[in-house]
Amino acid sequence: MLDQLDKQLFLLLNSANSPFWDQIMYAISGKLIWVPLYIAILIWIGRKYKKRFLLILVFIGLAALFADQSSVHLFKNVFQRLRPCHDPELEGLVHIVKGQCGGLYGFVSSHASNSFNVALLSLLFIKKRWFTVSIILWASVVGYSRIYLGVHFPGDVVCGALLGALTGWSFYRLYIYTRSILTDNAIRKRNPRE
Repeated sequence: MLDQLDKQLFLLLNSANSPFWDQIMYAISGKLIWVPLYIAILIWIGRKYKKRFLLILVFIGLAALFADQSSVHLFKNVFQRLRPCHDPELEGLVHIVKGQCGGLYGFVSSHASNSFNVALLSLLFIKKRWFTVSIILWASVVGYSRIYLGVHFPGDVVCGALLGALTGWSFYRLYIYTRSILTDNAIRKRNPRE
């Protein structure tokens, strides 16, 4: 039942397309287009946290690796849910842009996982209301672009977003925990009698 609802919602969202939006959504789903955004976020965090930046960078890197790889190895390769563009039930009904469909399996969306990981992790470090709204909107548009392009069902995107958000939050908590241990050890070295 959930599978059929997901397919119906997919067809509704995927069918709302035009040549103009094909180009926009294809660009939004690109990886290199967002490099300037990632660099800007890193510069902002670097300026704000200065001495802690290298430690933060380690956790950002680990979170990015986990969000990307877990979406493939813990989900796509395990659940093996066909992408809409590979689903025989939907043959001839899926709007695909530039003939690109991607790999065979789509649950969960790696784009959604990666973008929501970036969004949650960065907003926890930056902590500005306007940034929070903007970065969540950005991640949501990236997720929607995957449905528009015919490569993911809405459920793939929602679950990918949840995985990414949980990853971002978890690695932020790991950073806080590690920082507190390092701070406690530094204090003990300066004050050995305490």
